Amino acid sequence: MLMKTSAIAAMVVLGLALGGGTIHPLPLLDRPVSLGLIGAIGAAMIPVGFAYGGWQTSTFVAAEMRDPRRDLSRGLILGVIGVVLLYLAVNVVCLKVLGPAGLDRTATPASDVMRLAMGDRGALWIAVGIAISTLGFLSQGMLTAPRVYNAMACDGLFFRSVGWLSPRNGAPVVAILLQGVLATLIACSGKYEQILNYEVSVDFIAFALTASSLFLFRRHDRGAESGVIFRSPGHPYSTALFVLACVAIVVSTVVTFPANSAVALLIMLAGVPVYLYWSRAKPNS
Repeated sequence: MLMKTSAIAAMVVLGLALGGGTIHPLPLLDRPVSLGLIGAIGAAMIPVGFAYGGWQTSTFVAAEMRDPRRDLSRGLILGVIGVVLLYLAVNVVCLKVLGPAGLDRTATPASDVMRLAMGDRGALWIAVGIAISTLGFLSQGMLTAPRVYNAMACDGLFFRSVGWLSPRNGAPVVAILLQGVLATLIACSGKYEQILNYEVSVDFIAFALTASSLFLFRRHDRGAESGVIFRSPGHPYSTALFVLACVAIVVSTVVTFPANSAVALLIMLAGVPVYLYWSRAKPNS
């Protein structure tokens, strides 16, 4: 994390030192408001939504934290704020150095900025930083996602063997191996854009449903007996805005990439009969 953050910060500093043109924030739109413009913005938000995702996986390891009620919320807030600041800084530098036209022509803006700042060696360095960032994402995926399969197995909703923990280090070894096999199959199943659409369309459905549950918890005072209070700054307005944003991204994904979204939704719905089977087969506790 420190290595990739340092690489991004170095690119921002060198890009600002390099100079470039002036960013003109106005006019905000390059065309009149229309359904086509809304669709274009929605399509652009698909990879943006994926780029800002990942924060939710930190909750998967909440049971292994010493004080999750305090540390998890703080970590989420500080982490998301840090990512937002880094991403916005990168966008400002790319726009300033490359300009809108140059940014539109390139598929590797970070490398282009570093190439202008330090030549081919700079482009190589930022490419290495991006590779490290990718490995960091993969490592957190291996650390967090298997905890879901492990918890399902422990709750009697999946194969019991998936809940096995290594007696030496406490790691869910079988769940990690299962995650690796499934991830490999998905990676070989199609192109990056297809897999991205699979992930975004389903992920943001879950985000919207999770945030919507806060309305029910507040309405029925769930958790009041145990002393748990579901706090959310700006609720209900901030929660409603988040839900609407998630729904908009899902709709944009379905409209823009209907075939890929259909595959993702079918994979998600395939889990319903599996859940019903395991819940009925679950032994009474």
